[in-house]
Amino acid sequence: MVHGKVFLVGAGPGDPALLTVRAVEVLRAADVVIYDRLVNKAILELAPKTAEKIYAGKRAGKHVLPQEKINELLVKKALDGKRVVRLKGGDPFLFGRGGEEAEALAEKHVDFEVVPGVTSAIAAPAYAGIPLTHRDYASSLAIVTGHRAGNTGKIVNWSKLASAVDTIVILMGVEPLNPQQLS
Repeated sequence: MVHGKVFLVGAGPGDPALLTVRAVEVLRAADVVIYDRLVNKAILELAPKTAEKIYAGKRAGKHVLPQEKINELLVKKALDGKRVVRLKGGDPFLFGRGGEEAEALAEKHVDFEVVPGVTSAIAAPAYAGIPLTHRDYASSLAIVTGHRAGNTGKIVNWSKLASAVDTIVILMGVEPLNPQQLS
């Protein structure tokens, strides 16, 4: 039996021109593309017309496919001999559940490769002309999530974080912070 391979690919902040060369290569050779909500449709067009495209998008409280089903789908398609691209906005290992997917693939002995992507945490401020670090003003940076996973996610200690770094980037802020959370 011939086994396929899974590529955990970062699609970057949305602009197709910011994809890595490797991301374009694996997309053009894909049999299956499993993609998230934040992936620009123009990036999907890089995949062959014959590639199966499966939407696995998530937004606050509404998941088309639960993470466990996505993991199972990645394994199944690879074991069917397919070249599978798991396409995620930004970078697959920065709040993208790429680590969970890599663990699921490794557990089932499925060959995979991580293709990093440009994260919006850095790209968006850069496009706006805002340096996140600057020799004269900011020598440290923290990137944090604006929410936690159910009741199991670790809560950000905002008071410690605020006094520990110069610049804080918050991704996935689902709802406004409560002022008590900041003290």
